[in-house]
Amino acid sequence: MKCEHLDVWKRSCRLCVDIYKSFESCNHYGFRDQITRSALSIGSNIAEGMGKDSVKDRIRFLNIAEGSIAELITQTYIGIETGYIAKKGRHEMDQRAQ
Repeated sequence: MKCEHLDVWKRSCRLCVDIYKSFESCNHYGFRDQITRSALSIGSNIAEGMGKDSVKDRIRFLNIAEGSIAELITQTYIGIETGYIAKKGRHEMDQRAQ
């Protein structure tokens, strides 16, 4: 796979695993589903883009991954406001997502 050598892909996969583990006991299933799906989407779209032959397709999927990062940052903000995420946890997730 072309993406396996990219640090950004490795970091996005690690972030996704950590988010899945952090929210496995969250009882608000809608929130848990949405935040884990956006985290999963980051690395998945990087991988899909790197698997494309044309530069235009690669850029399109990297832009989608960037949108998923924005979605994840939004969800961490909402998570802290609703009490699902500790303030310290949000700052750490935001730092890792950027």
